[in-house]
Amino acid sequence: MSSVTTEPPDLEELAASAAAGDREALEDLLAAIQPRVRRICGRMLLYPEDAEEAAQDVLMLVATKISTFGGRSKFTTWLHAVASNSARSTYRSLKRRASERPTDEMPVHADPRTTSVIAGSRLDLLEALEVLGSTHPELVEPLVLRDVQELDYNEIARLLDTPLGTIKSRIHAARNAVRPLLRTHE
Repeated sequence: MSSVTTEPPDLEELAASAAAGDREALEDLLAAIQPRVRRICGRMLLYPEDAEEAAQDVLMLVATKISTFGGRSKFTTWLHAVASNSARSTYRSLKRRASERPTDEMPVHADPRTTSVIAGSRLDLLEALEVLGSTHPELVEPLVLRDVQELDYNEIARLLDTPLGTIKSRIHAARNAVRPLLRTHE
């Protein structure tokens, strides 16, 4: 009597096959990563609808850019970077759309009675990343990969093809730069 176990698919193998042009592997890969992508985007964006929009963008990017995955880093590391960048891009797009609306349609500042602490801190972080990105764009991605996506320093160094010491230095500088921007005003 044989027992059937469903092993989770090996994402690295699926990614390598998909990058080589295997359409079936690409479909299997996209199905396998969808929950992970939603979690990554959900960590950064305030509303589930926005996270879903970003997640769909990530899946589209993976589908169209998988051939650029060179295997220098783990696929999951590459995926975290793509998802983080997509979530930040979605935030910028939403912010731009909001600023284009007439002022009587929505309040300029979030109402503290209806905004949770977690949601408020995510908005503060995204705003801080926008400020940091305008002055030191090279610091944003390492910080997001470490402090939001919780990748280890070595994975970040491989992913960004940057020496480990430089990564540590950039993360330290980024934390120092965003810390004053995250303080609540009482």
